[in-house]
Amino acid sequence: MSLPLVIFTLLILGTAIAALTRRNLIHSALLLVLTWAGIAGFYLWAGTEFVAFAQVLVYVGAISMVVLFAVLLTRQNPADVVISPSSRRRAVSAILVGALTLAVLGAAVWQTPFPPGPTANPELSVLQLGQQLMGPHAAAVLVIGGLLTVALLGATILASSDRDSVGASLDDARGRPPGTPLQKPEEVP
Repeated sequence: MSLPLVIFTLLILGTAIAALTRRNLIHSALLLVLTWAGIAGFYLWAGTEFVAFAQVLVYVGAISMVVLFAVLLTRQNPADVVISPSSRRRAVSAILVGALTLAVLGAAVWQTPFPPGPTANPELSVLQLGQQLMGPHAAAVLVIGGLLTVALLGATILASSDRDSVGASLDDARGRPPGTPLQKPEEVP
């Protein structure tokens, strides 16, 4: 096993475990950025430069910003969060199912015969891949970008829980004291 592989593995697993154990969601999201950067470094080590740069652009750049926006928009007071016994049972069940899934995947990898020697690299350059993405598949890339943008905007609207301050600013604009109930227009007979 080579030294760069060990370094990338320790970086990826260390930051992922640290992200899981932090109580502060902002710190966890920033540690996930380091995890994704470690995965990009692994891709560079493996010789897949295009995938590494895509990893940096998509995950380290875009997805990390979406995660940070989601955390900041849905932040709750830690004192308001109460862990019920049913959620603890679900957590234990999730850990057991995760361990079972890991055991099955580990057994499948262990039993898989791998070729003894190196395989030939595909004859596809980054330029050819980019031409394919921006040529015949450009519409799909644009549709996915639009879909992700609409999803982010929808999540922002749904997650904004600060409705009282929005109502207060509307009350100020209408010249009413904040919190004054709306008066119904009187019915004309």
